Amino acid sequence: MRIRPKRLQPGDTIGIIAPSSPPNQESLERSLTFLEQLGLKWKFGKHINNTYGYLAGTDDERLQDMEDMFADPSINGIICAGGGYGSARFTDRLDLQLIRENPKIFWGFSDITFLHTAMGLYSNLVTFHGPMLASCVGKDTFHELSAKMFMQLFEPMELHYTEDISPLGTVSGDVAQGEIVGGNLSLLADTMGTKFEVETKGKLLFIEDVGEEPYRVDGMLNQLRMAGSFSDAAGIIIGDFSEIELKKTKNSLTMDEVFDHYFGDIGKPAVKGFKIGHCEPHFAIPLGVEAKLDGNKKTLTILPGVE
Repeated sequence: MRIRPKRLQPGDTIGIIAPSSPPNQESLERSLTFLEQLGLKWKFGKHINNTYGYLAGTDDERLQDMEDMFADPSINGIICAGGGYGSARFTDRLDLQLIRENPKIFWGFSDITFLHTAMGLYSNLVTFHGPMLASCVGKDTFHELSAKMFMQLFEPMELHYTEDISPLGTVSGDVAQGEIVGGNLSLLADTMGTKFEVETKGKLLFIEDVGEEPYRVDGMLNQLRMAGSFSDAAGIIIGDFSEIELKKTKNSLTMDEVFDHYFGDIGKPAVKGFKIGHCEPHFAIPLGVEAKLDGNKKTLTILPGVE
């Protein structure tokens, strides 16, 4: 059983960090109004404004901000400003025992997937795959449902995803239960062969990505297939695969054909179309909690992520 972090209370303080690429500072500033509406205070990481090429500061600076927020008893939860690239560069130096001993809400997605996976494996912590401050919350496109998903941090609530939210497609029928693991497919592929390789045995594997052509998704899925990630898994949750632009070739399989190839006869539930990922609305979910995927009824039920 993973450690579920304590729920937030109005008046609590959120730590804001940028573990990957530099966030858009204007969008980050705009997002603070939303935190105010939730009744939260905030504290920026020391290096939130830093830039080092395509990174939000050096590896040491981004690592320090993350560890400082977990070690600081005045911080009740951590929300990432944005993703991009770079969190994996320092993950092997991250004090995962410190995080285990100071469990608190950790929220982000995209490049943050590498950190989610590491914390799930070695800190035994339930973390949250959800929209980030600069890249989502501070934009005009931020959806009402995306905003509503933050309420799961204040009260333990079971999440129910049905076709009332978005059309879903059964790639493979059947019903399965297990812990949800996963996130951004590119980052999950990056974990392969490292000590942070995603552990899927008996679990519901969630995948999403953005801006990847079908042949690229095909290659990453094939890598996970050959590593045994799919045969070990209890079921597959296919999130949003957006901004698909064919650059290399006009003759392409569709994304649906790729999913059918890998999951059509997998013998366990696989459902596509969940608005979880680089999309609006973005249905935020806890990672590391028990869930039930019904490929016949096309429903996903997830237990609470906080206590």
